Amino acid sequence: MERILFRSTNRQSSEVDFSEALLRGQAPDYGLYMPVKMPVISKKEISAFDRMDYPHIACTIMKKFLGEDIPRELLGKMAVSAYNFDVPVQYVRDNLYILWLTKGPTASFKDFAARMMAQLMQYFASRESRKLTVLVATSGDTGGAVANAFHRLDNTNVVVLFPFREVTERQRKQMTTLGDNVFPVAVKGKFDDCQAIVKRAFNDSELECLGLTSANSINFGRLMPQIVYYFYAYSRLKKDEVVFSVPSGNFGNIMGGVFAKKMGLPVKKFIAAVNENDEFPEFMETGVYKPVVPSRECSSNAMNVGHPSNLSRLMDIYGGWLTDERDEIGTVLKKGVLKIQPDMKKMRTDFSSYSVTEKEVDETITAYFKNCGILIEPHGAVGIRAAEKDDCSSPVVCIETADPAKFPEKIRALLNLEPPLPFSLSGLDGVREDFATMESDYAEFKNLLRKKFPR
Repeated sequence: MERILFRSTNRQSSEVDFSEALLRGQAPDYGLYMPVKMPVISKKEISAFDRMDYPHIACTIMKKFLGEDIPRELLGKMAVSAYNFDVPVQYVRDNLYILWLTKGPTASFKDFAARMMAQLMQYFASRESRKLTVLVATSGDTGGAVANAFHRLDNTNVVVLFPFREVTERQRKQMTTLGDNVFPVAVKGKFDDCQAIVKRAFNDSELECLGLTSANSINFGRLMPQIVYYFYAYSRLKKDEVVFSVPSGNFGNIMGGVFAKKMGLPVKKFIAAVNENDEFPEFMETGVYKPVVPSRECSSNAMNVGHPSNLSRLMDIYGGWLTDERDEIGTVLKKGVLKIQPDMKKMRTDFSSYSVTEKEVDETITAYFKNCGILIEPHGAVGIRAAEKDDCSSPVVCIETADPAKFPEKIRALLNLEPPLPFSLSGLDGVREDFATMESDYAEFKNLLRKKFPR
């Protein structure tokens, strides 16, 4: 089996193998790792997926990237352990379907990546006798999923940065009530501020002793497992071609789909659904990229991202080059500099993108409950409303990314009911929280790390 190597989107770092891309997270030149060559899933393999369960599909797809680095039997056991929950595909009406990625241990689609990623990191780090500090920024659900997946793993600490004002109480408690090797940090700022701190820390030579790595979608190891559910959804629909409407914040979710298409999945196009942080639909219309600074605060909080990291990967696939301008110590001087324009004609064929307002989110949640008896939350509402705006005649799979019970205030206000609490979210109320609070300041964060992990 051919070995897949990875290169940086900033084109100034050496190629690495999967384990190095996974454990590094971000390339030394601040770029994101991309496969040098995309592996292919044959039509014959795809046609067999409708007779396979989710873990076996996952094993087949991830093996294409991992090659001989992990024995197939062990990878299969990892997949069975990671994906021990349902993945429903629900028909709604006409050509509209919902892919529910909400049944995992933290009731979020981030479970699909975090649970497998934790096992992969543990395997490769143990093989190399490395101790890891997993550093992650979250705008909503990533923090809880990563904290849960890495909780109490040997030789691993987890540091989670989150914008203090922009996560819900239940999202926060999924991070702040675990303790042990999980250390949450509330930042007085935006998700983009948290993300900037994380990226800078990875290239700080004074922190190399901590073995920093990322569990954000800047890490290809986060994206690889997300490729799987696109193949899975397609296999359950048994259609010739599908459209995916994907709620998009940092664009990691939709990049999983883009990689799936590059591997051979028959996707007609993607609908990149965003909230009022509309930098991508504006770019698609004008060809000019302008980050939204500061990001706009919406109830679909995991999408409150004004400068998505994974756009550098997306631009790269279409021949472009998007990067940040930095000074010699890594401080961002200018976000989102488009050095090479991507193939806009091809992008506009493969993507539609729509911004969905808070008013439209509220209308969609209300309408789908009253007319269809389906309870959705703000992120899913953004995906569904964007699909309605597109008015596509092909089958459309809308991705629901979080359980509505994570947003009880919104559901109560709109529908005057308490969203059913899944088992995975029960027991959080009344549990003692423990987290640090800091300004959006890199020096302060660096001092916090040094005090927490003295070497």
